[in-house]
Amino acid sequence: MLHIEKFTVNMIQENCYIVNDETLDAVIIDDGAFYPEEKQAIEQYIEQNHLRPVHLLNTHAHFDHVLGNRAIYDKYGLLTELHEADAYLLDSLHTQVREMMGWEMEEVQIPAGKFLTEQDEITFGSHKLRVIATPGHTPGGICFYCEQEQVLFSGDSLFQYSIGRTDFPGGNLMSLISSLKQKVLTLPDDTQVLSGHGPATTVGKEKTANLYLR
Repeated sequence: MLHIEKFTVNMIQENCYIVNDETLDAVIIDDGAFYPEEKQAIEQYIEQNHLRPVHLLNTHAHFDHVLGNRAIYDKYGLLTELHEADAYLLDSLHTQVREMMGWEMEEVQIPAGKFLTEQDEITFGSHKLRVIATPGHTPGGICFYCEQEQVLFSGDSLFQYSIGRTDFPGGNLMSLISSLKQKVLTLPDDTQVLSGHGPATTVGKEKTANLYLR
């Protein structure tokens, strides 16, 4: 059985998830921790629960989802895994921060360790996360789906009763809506959806109440 811990971090209130099972193998999804106390809280949680981080995953590479990657690499030696179409965003982290927040970032970002493709499976402990490509918020936007537990980590592709913004460079509204309808709304209705911002929802709720997906 999965245990999922959510940390809401940084100035954008991004959701970072630490996911483990009974083996204590753990994956870290979208670590956007920026402030020292946020990074410390994540590290303390991992250490206090005797977890073994084995994957660092990103649903996409907007700055608010990758700010904590360097701390995870420094502590656990993990490089991020994400879709190759978002590699340019990872490489332009400093530019993103300057343009979006108006300040210079001194920390050096880590490179990608592995590029994920659709239908790749990330294994940890006795569980698997399947990669589902949902481009549109960014060109390389992906979700991670655990069929065993019927839980989807949707990043900024799907929110409760909303979808990710597509007005940033590289965004595509029709692509996002199409991929969500074809690949996410076809999952079981009781699939729990854990988003990159805001509260959790379910596939069934989004089918009936998400105006973007009708």
